[in-house]
Amino acid sequence: MLAKRIIPCLDIKDGRTVKGVNFEGLRDAGDPVELARRYAKEGADELVFLDITATKEKRKTLVKLVEKIALELDIPFTVGGGIGSVEEIADLLHAGADKVSLNSAIVRNPDLINEASRQFGSQCIVAAVDAKSQGDQWEVFISGGSKNTGKNALKWIKEVEERGAGEILLTSMDRDGTKSGFDLELLSAVNDITSIPVIASGGAGTSQHCIDAIKKAKADAVLAASIFHFQEIEIHDLKEKLKNADIPVRETI
Repeated sequence: MLAKRIIPCLDIKDGRTVKGVNFEGLRDAGDPVELARRYAKEGADELVFLDITATKEKRKTLVKLVEKIALELDIPFTVGGGIGSVEEIADLLHAGADKVSLNSAIVRNPDLINEASRQFGSQCIVAAVDAKSQGDQWEVFISGGSKNTGKNALKWIKEVEERGAGEILLTSMDRDGTKSGFDLELLSAVNDITSIPVIASGGAGTSQHCIDAIKKAKADAVLAASIFHFQEIEIHDLKEKLKNADIPVRETI
């Protein structure tokens, strides 16, 4: 089994880290540069930066802030939010991002996945899927979770893999910020149909939730925000608990 990754997420609004519940009720969680520096020191395997209002506000991701954060990191760094072209992807990779996370733009223009993976390599392209239970299926939401596309999430994930995405960032909108545990049913369903790595997002509240996402639902990585921002769980402690559960992790230095 490959080492499983622990990934803090910086949701950015107006240049600050924020966190809400079910994509609403955002509260301030600190300076993103300081948090990035802290997570790198604490042993995070990667860092994700999502400019969560960029698409709704129709503006580009904060390139200058990406540059500042990248200077603090020696771990892989994924950036998302309002990215709509290969030119913007190139700008972010040049600014220090290792990968880009694409969501609304690829729903509106799926060919962007093909173009981006061809130009930069699939390892740089993360397809972010915000999924919410709607009746008997999960459906894809875009624009920061504000717009239901009506797309079946499982079919969409299969399509983005076929088009060249190298990884899936799967967020359960039903669980986001609730700390009630990852949506294991959704995670398992996705892992049953895809062969690329899946990052579990939405619902982390305890170390056991992370263990369950990996052992029961086959997640390749677990992403969390508030439990790390407010130091409810320390990354080093979480890695120790994963190791004790026979889950391989990268050693912290």
